[in-house]
Amino acid sequence: MPHLILVVLAGAGIWAGYNWYRKEQERVRDALGKAEAELRRRDENSIPTLKRDPDTGVYEHPDK
Repeated sequence: MPHLILVVLAGAGIWAGYNWYRKEQERVRDALGKAEAELRRRDENSIPTLKRDPDTGVYEHPDK
C-alpha cells in the first residue's frame, strides 16, 4: 500500500510540474511576442522620411 501512495504522489507531482511548465511556456511566448511587436514598431518609426529640396534636388532630413 505505501508503494501505491508513493506512485500516486509522484504522478501528481509530475502532473503539477507539467502544468507549471506549460503555463510558463505560454507566459514566455506572450512576452516574446509583445517584445517583437514593440521592436517592429520601433523599427518602422525610426525610418526617417526625406524631403527633396526643389532648388538643389538633394534629399534632406526635414528636421535639419
